[in-house]
Amino acid sequence: MSVERPPYRDIPRRWTINIGELGEFGLIARLTQDLTQGPEVEVGPGDDAAVVRAPDGRVVATSDLLVEGRHFRRDWSGPYDIGRKAAAQNLADVVAMGARPTALLVGFGAPAETPVDWAMDLMRGLREECALVGASVVGGDIVRAPVITLAVTALGDLAGRRPLLRSGAVPGDLVAVRGRLGWAAAGLELLLAGLGGPPELIDAHRRPQPPYEAGAEAVRLGATALLDVSDGLVQDLGHIASASGVRIELDSSALPVPMPGPDGVRLALTGGDDHAFAGTFPARTVLPASWRIVGRVVEGAGLTVDGDLYGPGGWDHFR
Repeated sequence: MSVERPPYRDIPRRWTINIGELGEFGLIARLTQDLTQGPEVEVGPGDDAAVVRAPDGRVVATSDLLVEGRHFRRDWSGPYDIGRKAAAQNLADVVAMGARPTALLVGFGAPAETPVDWAMDLMRGLREECALVGASVVGGDIVRAPVITLAVTALGDLAGRRPLLRSGAVPGDLVAVRGRLGWAAAGLELLLAGLGGPPELIDAHRRPQPPYEAGAEAVRLGATALLDVSDGLVQDLGHIASASGVRIELDSSALPVPMPGPDGVRLALTGGDDHAFAGTFPARTVLPASWRIVGRVVEGAGLTVDGDLYGPGGWDHFR
């Protein structure tokens, strides 16, 4: 269930203070006042840059942009959920490399009339999503912008392990997924249609729930490749097929679907933003029940669903 305050646009102006009135440095002080730092952080917010330990000697790094009107709408999602979503999609990318997330850097652009409480709830969402994996918000930047914009960079540590790449799949491997598929896309379609439920699907659009433990599990199970399903299962597994020089064959009847019927299958194959994990494993791997086998790796190229080539499917910002 989403945790948020009533829409700020409905609060009388005299009850709020906006970030233009507070100013850049006053806002920074407010946003960082409740941040706690994990053991990897030597220097957190307050200096020209943060200092984060990298015990492994290597740093896993990834970044994402979220732009109002493209990735979220403020009439659909509250600031707390937007913060959780922004953190989740970056933390999931670190986990997909087989690493443990350690730190987040957040660039925040907003109109001057944005209420300070809105920004505070956004930061609370970022902070609480990071807490799920033991990561810290260590710094970032604030700028005036015409719409809410978030630029998030996540860092992680491999603890001496090899990274899990997209290029490691070999013929004979099993293809398995961990987490929800198609739920966020189903929620988005409901919102676009002006419908209010089922609430669990709409909540999935507002705030993904990546199974963060999947990365460490995949490492222990000997995964040959792993990725975060952010743009749709077909499109993302297609990246593994291309990088590994193999063909992936999916069985639609094995997919975890958000609803029965062809729409459920379509959403599971092409819906993004759930941030499930999909990987390939040696054929003799005994996978726990949390992982669902949905296909196999064979010689060839491309990706098939039930024997037929499938594509394009999934999210592309410029398609």
